[in-house]
Amino acid sequence: MSRPAPAPINDSPTEWVRDHITRYVSSNGVDGHDWNGVPCMLLTTKGRRSGTWQRSALIYGIDPDTNDVILIASKGGAPENPLWFENLVAEPEVWIQIGARTEWATASIVSHETDSKRRDALWRIMCSIWPSYDEYQTKADLASRVIPVVTLRPS
Repeated sequence: MSRPAPAPINDSPTEWVRDHITRYVSSNGVDGHDWNGVPCMLLTTKGRRSGTWQRSALIYGIDPDTNDVILIASKGGAPENPLWFENLVAEPEVWIQIGARTEWATASIVSHETDSKRRDALWRIMCSIWPSYDEYQTKADLASRVIPVVTLRPS
């Protein structure tokens, strides 16, 4: 028997993201999976401080070698990582929704120090989906931040 979804789930405090999540959930991904011409998924992480479940809508890709889901923790090139990333570092077991499919997954960070070849390959996949990631890394370089690449493997 599979584990149920976490509950309750708090959606992003950003209004347009929260509206996107609401449409995505209510339509089983029919309205929201395609966002501005790119694939979008929902990621639910356990808050590292609050212990509550937090949901975000994120652009994703698929690793053709493993079928893992790929995420980029860019935060638009900000000097700090997004909160969802900090949460999954503390608790790598996450709940995901891609289209109508929902399941638990385990997050891993693909290190530029220990696995640069794989990280670079995944980065290129994601830049082919959302070219702005390269621009975000240029902005993040000012803060000496290497934008993390994350993979999600269904449990």
